[in-house]
Formats: sequence, structure tokens, C-alpha cells
Amino acid sequence: MKSTALVLITLLMLSGCAQVKPWQRGHLAEDIMQSGVDPLADSLDNHIYTSKEASSGGGQAAGGGCGCN
Repeated sequence: MKSTALVLITLLMLSGCAQVKPWQRGHLAEDIMQSGVDPLADSLDNHIYTSKEASSGGGQAAGGGCGCN
């Protein structure tokens, strides 16, 4: 019974995955799709993160600093 429930839950979770077409990515990058709704709070959070990590940038960009992408 538990394995059947686990398989069912896994299938339900995988059904939420979708391929995003290249022409749809522009819509996902719009301001309305951003998780933060308050630009001032986002700026303050970024400042606090920068102060704690002793670095700046990288919060909005994908990839690492190795230059491999």
C-alpha cells in the first residue's frame, strides 16, 4: 500500500514538469513573474546578503564563477 502511494505521488509530482519553449521564455522573464513584489525590500535583502557574504552580484545570474558556461 505504501509503495503504491509513493508511486502515485511521484507520478503526480512529475506531471507538473513541463518543457518551456524558447519563445515562451520571454514571458517568464517579465517583471510580473518575479518572486519579489517589493523592489525596496529586494534591494535591502540584496544589500544584507552582500554585506554578509563580502561579495556582490550573482544573485540574479545563473552559473558559477568558473567561466565554464
